[in-house]
Amino acid sequence: MVGKVFGLKDLEQFSSRRSSVYVDPECEKFFELPLFIAASSNDITTKCQCWQLSPGKEPALRSYTEIQQLLQQGKKRDVKNILRENSWPINSPIRAQLWPMLCGQHLTKQQMLDGFYWEMVHQVFGTTELSEKPIMLPAFVDATHCLPYHLTSTGRAVADRIVNVLGYDCPDITYSPVLYPITSILLHFMSEEEAYMCLAGLVGSKEKVFINQTKLQHEVTWKTVMQIAKKHTKSAISYFQRICPGLKLERVFMDWCWWILAGLPFQHLVRIMDCYFHEGIKVLYRVALVVLNLFHKECQSNNEWSPDNIKNDIGNALIKFCKKIPVSPAKLLHAAFSIRGLSTQYISRIFIKTEMLLKSRSVLNSGSKQLIKSRSSDNLPTSQSQVNIQMMSHTLTIRELHSESCRNLLFTLWSWLPVRITMYQPVLLYTTEEHGCSLTTFYVRVEQHEPTLLMIKTCNNEVFGAYCSSRWFERNVKDDKGQRQAYFGTGETFLFSLYPERAKYPWVGIEGDKDLGHSSELFMAADSKMITIGGGEGQAIWMDENIRFGKTDGCKTFNNPPLCPSGDFEIRVLEVYGFVGI
Repeated sequence: MVGKVFGLKDLEQFSSRRSSVYVDPECEKFFELPLFIAASSNDITTKCQCWQLSPGKEPALRSYTEIQQLLQQGKKRDVKNILRENSWPINSPIRAQLWPMLCGQHLTKQQMLDGFYWEMVHQVFGTTELSEKPIMLPAFVDATHCLPYHLTSTGRAVADRIVNVLGYDCPDITYSPVLYPITSILLHFMSEEEAYMCLAGLVGSKEKVFINQTKLQHEVTWKTVMQIAKKHTKSAISYFQRICPGLKLERVFMDWCWWILAGLPFQHLVRIMDCYFHEGIKVLYRVALVVLNLFHKECQSNNEWSPDNIKNDIGNALIKFCKKIPVSPAKLLHAAFSIRGLSTQYISRIFIKTEMLLKSRSVLNSGSKQLIKSRSSDNLPTSQSQVNIQMMSHTLTIRELHSESCRNLLFTLWSWLPVRITMYQPVLLYTTEEHGCSLTTFYVRVEQHEPTLLMIKTCNNEVFGAYCSSRWFERNVKDDKGQRQAYFGTGETFLFSLYPERAKYPWVGIEGDKDLGHSSELFMAADSKMITIGGGEGQAIWMDENIRFGKTDGCKTFNNPPLCPSGDFEIRVLEVYGFVGI
């Protein structure tokens, strides 16, 4: 069961349950703000006074049933627009149904079974009774940010229990400081079981990112926000650096999520969550950019935020500013969603680039060159990835090898893929056995997919290939002068050999930030006559237009040896895999 349904007559019971079970009576001040018109049992579509298109006109708020029907019809874009535009009052009972439905889009069948949560509670605690003694929180929780949002002591105990059960059910979560605050927010509008189901959906989502679950993801995220802010809030960043010449932006952006979760008033948070539970973490990115711009504006007109008052601790000043934010929730969201040039694809590119840089520095700091050019790996993929790998092992590329050898080779290859990619289901896009030997067909079936995995088996039974980080369609992209770019791709591209040698050859730029010259960035190239991967004093992989003959040399981009001893090879089969859901 995903959520309990609340109807018109349940409003009074809903408000009563909130204040008496989970919510501190002091929190009821949020429901008495003059911003909202009091709801009546005859009209739950209460309108926000600040959401007026023109004097005397107010938009009719959409109902849960309307949104439910759109989701069932697969009209997610329409749902996104409704969630952005409908400023439901903070005390509207719609969220008791709406939030579980939005989060429930990502639940697995097992998690949706009746009684699943309480069975997990019993496994973890030996009873379903709520203990009066404090519960030790999982290691992934940040004790300094267990924000209760006016939950009662019982409410906080329930939140403690939920995150413990989630940690037990999801052992891959190693660092997730925002999990507890989101749990607290959910408990304002639903039962314990429903809150757990919502979190399980957010954590398990494969299509979108909602909650970071490791320290690496956490660091990549705040550094991504910093990079985006440098482009979209240039004036604010320049101002901060001017009044604080020695300021390290990293210290400011490390706490970016707390501007929102610890700073903004609760009524703002609730409206942000309406959109966040459907669209993902990019909503928080947008809000953070608006906060920076608003703060910069106030710094120039309000003495409270003068340079002398904020220069010693801009990060803390931002949180204090958010507590007094001078715009309504509706205006905040309107500004956030009006930011141009902030597409999911753009954010993803910044995220990937940042992740790749952090991983490369981690390798260098470890001092282990074995990891840079690994001959094998003892790291096994997750159980879900093993299922995906087994699916790949049914292809001709490696089918003729011994079954155990095949399994080990696939595990090795899977361990070399970026971690985020292993969460997606591999799908065979193109194979010469089924689709013929033609570059035209290759492009038709492959060019719009990103990333792709190319696997070649030669007539001498050598198996090698490349992980290609960019779309092959980029061969058609033109520069400012109207010329097609010869090479494209990113440093996430790598080469590999699986048989008879087993090795990974990553981009040479991973080894440091020094300028390696143009030849170090010749990742991918293609036209109607050939495909090339890697360049500089040779091509790591080259294939002709008939996908029949090829050659392999050492190259500067990957500093690799030839991927097969003879250098020249005849292709027995070429297979290209994509990943569903990216």
